[in-house]
Amino acid sequence: MSSVEPAPSLSTIADLPFHVLGRHPKPLMIGRCRGNDIDGLSTRDFFDRVRDLSLGLRALGLERGDRVALLSESRPEWLIADLAIITTGAVTAPIYPTLPVSQVEYILRDSGARLAVVSDAVQLQKVQQVRHELPALEAVLSLDAGASGPSVLTVADVAARGHARMIAEWGVAREYHDHARTIAPSDLATIIYTSGTTGEPKGVMLTHGNLASNVLGGQAALEVGDDDVALSFLPLSHSFERTVAYLYMAAGVTIVFAESMDSIARDLATVRPTVMTGVPRVYEKFQARILEKGRALGTARRVLFDWAIRAGVARARRELRGRRAGSAARMQSSLADRLVFRTIREGVGGRIRYLVSGSAPLRVDVGEFFAGIGLPILEGYGLTETAPILAVNPPEAPRVGTVGRAIAEVELRIAEDGEILARGPNIMLGYWNKPEETAEVLRDGWLHTGDIGSLDADGYLTITDRKKDLLVTSGGKNVAPQPIEAVLKRSPLVAEAVLLGDRRRFVAALIVPDFPALERRLREIGRPADERDALVVRPDVVALYQEIVDALNAELAPFERIKKIALLPAQFSVPSGELTPTLKVRRGVIEERWREVIDALYA
Repeated sequence: MSSVEPAPSLSTIADLPFHVLGRHPKPLMIGRCRGNDIDGLSTRDFFDRVRDLSLGLRALGLERGDRVALLSESRPEWLIADLAIITTGAVTAPIYPTLPVSQVEYILRDSGARLAVVSDAVQLQKVQQVRHELPALEAVLSLDAGASGPSVLTVADVAARGHARMIAEWGVAREYHDHARTIAPSDLATIIYTSGTTGEPKGVMLTHGNLASNVLGGQAALEVGDDDVALSFLPLSHSFERTVAYLYMAAGVTIVFAESMDSIARDLATVRPTVMTGVPRVYEKFQARILEKGRALGTARRVLFDWAIRAGVARARRELRGRRAGSAARMQSSLADRLVFRTIREGVGGRIRYLVSGSAPLRVDVGEFFAGIGLPILEGYGLTETAPILAVNPPEAPRVGTVGRAIAEVELRIAEDGEILARGPNIMLGYWNKPEETAEVLRDGWLHTGDIGSLDADGYLTITDRKKDLLVTSGGKNVAPQPIEAVLKRSPLVAEAVLLGDRRRFVAALIVPDFPALERRLREIGRPADERDALVVRPDVVALYQEIVDALNAELAPFERIKKIALLPAQFSVPSGELTPTLKVRRGVIEERWREVIDALYA
């Protein structure tokens, strides 16, 4: 793999299009899967589209500091619009395309967006429903020509206006470059609204310097370059995937977006990526599919598959803790690789060097599984407020159960109460229009992350829980829910688990069954299936889950033990509000929706 040194000139994100054009000319710089093909742009074409749209936006009157909302699924046009806005000196305010109208309106209103860029008719309709209530919103631009209306401009028309100006007026291309270079690292680049698990969203203000420092630090940590290809499917509205996309571009990595979340399996075979980012839930589902295929094999091949998984995990379990596996374990793992794991890797393109996980804690058993089959996951850690990367596991020495070491220029320390504090050039300016909330988390130059953790002698950071998610029972005992929930979710019968007990006399749990796995188990033991509403209250089914809880309780302190459980008939989802767009559990929403069930547990 060819290595690319970070450009010293990359001090702002407005420098990025010029950096990529000068350092990484490629026939395929960025693209999107379409069926079994890739619809792509060269570096030159990508730069020209960014430049033309930026010039067109300035012709519309967009000025430095203006806010522009960006409401679209992930695709090349998202990054083109983002960089076009940023190189004018304006500020992007990304909005998740899965958000309902009420939350879209909140972000448009709170940010004071002057323009809104939408992807299609669905997103356009959300903005049009509330546009009359937003006096600051002057115009709406659509990425798709089909999303039209008498008061809607297309991005293509605005870009054409910019291109025409460049053709007609000598020196405009130079003017574009010179204008972008006037943007300073201290200038505001974006306001990213946190999806949050409680309360209204907060707009995180990130400067050009915040983002550029994170790009360079992340690039050095992840060791990517011109020969790498990435498949992207996470929302660019989230700081994790967006900064990673900037990092890829700065390093010369080719980025190909999946056609949709449903086409990822097909797109893996088309793109054959060498690196990929995801959230833990994606990897959990990926693992479940692999195991499901293994269970469906004939008897002899299933025995071989099960043996191979055990051999691979046994070796990974030692190596991911810094210990050397024995010669017998290495031999068995190598044989398992030739007989089983190579085929699994070919199914995802056959070229993946490593996967990256962020946004939520990765279960230890999931990390061991993927390392065992030759698809190592590098877990990292960060917050929207930190642009977002704080730490990541080094590719050459990952340690399972940790989120790695701090990236360059970032300092981490642990407060007396266990909270993780961070300091560095990537720390946000503060929350937009929320000075009191800003003062709560930014104190004496350190960001108080709200996470609880520890640092070992080698600088590896371990996250144990969210400070604000700690359950304090009515007996005054503190219970960290996430580690207990993670153990419950290791069972193939459990899809989701949420612990309860804050200000209550004991700990209880809401459990969402993995219904396909539950139905298979019932068939295996000769019991009838049923409707989901009936299954979750059937005594024999509840008893299956009570066995899982009883085994866990044996390992817990008395005050941590789960005294009662309730099975829920419906999966948590983003549209229901029970999950954030990054698939984190919203405890408050869940407790409100299932209030009657919870009250019955504590009656």
